Amino acid sequence: MKSQLITTNNINLHVMTDGPENGPAVFLLHGFPEFHYGWKNQIPALVEAGFRVIVPDQRGYNLSDKPKGVSAYDVDILAKDIVGLFDHFGIQKAKLVGHDWGAVVAWTIAINHPERLEKLAILNVPHPDVMTDFVLHNPAQRKKSWYVFFFQIPWFVEWMLSKNNFEYLGRMLTRSGRKSTFTEADVVEYKKAWSQKGALTGMLNWYRSVMRRGLRSAFSKKKPARRVHVPTMMLWGKRDVALSSEMAQPSIDLCDEGDLTFFDKSTHWVQHDASVEVNQKLIEFMK
Repeated sequence: MKSQLITTNNINLHVMTDGPENGPAVFLLHGFPEFHYGWKNQIPALVEAGFRVIVPDQRGYNLSDKPKGVSAYDVDILAKDIVGLFDHFGIQKAKLVGHDWGAVVAWTIAINHPERLEKLAILNVPHPDVMTDFVLHNPAQRKKSWYVFFFQIPWFVEWMLSKNNFEYLGRMLTRSGRKSTFTEADVVEYKKAWSQKGALTGMLNWYRSVMRRGLRSAFSKKKPARRVHVPTMMLWGKRDVALSSEMAQPSIDLCDEGDLTFFDKSTHWVQHDASVEVNQKLIEFMK
């Protein structure tokens, strides 16, 4: 794999690439609290299938820039970071895969910049308008989203999550998966990324920014949910402790051309838990 720093949208993103340079490009977007390493089970399979795989550390994460201030992490800005990568690699219409926050960015690109996407694959995250609706009107989902509210507290949360060599954040990660989802070696890699200067605050600022945005939209006039015109495939692990699978179907209903697959035994980390099946689905869909 090749590692490089690429300037996009006035910041530098650390990007890993692999596979044939003339192969069809697939972008993989990680979520919280992962980094490019979160796709370690997908990259070799996609490369073997002939794809050129492009995997950034998103803004605030690992070796990418970590601009100061919550407003630097607005989801529209995060989407422009990735569109800038499409431009850098000379890709007019991209194939895009997102998990967790990476999926939020992917949905946003599909909504704001549909002309830049050929295919959209979403792992375990609802359409943003469905998520907003559920958090506002579904007490069960609000309860599941408790950590989003906890993450709003500045300084204290950083201290809490990082003390004893990120013990608490490591536990949050491993306990939200199955026993086999994350190995000890995986957690070591994640801790290296979390301990980069400014990374923890950068990562948390994604949550802080979306909360400010959510409060603004909660008090503004309700608009109809935005439709997605890009061909979309959703893969959803049903044992997700944070996001209700009830949000999956309403999300795919907002897609002109959508396909939804549930993984009954997988957690939020479906690309780790069912990597072989997920890889197969991604390759079929992207081809």
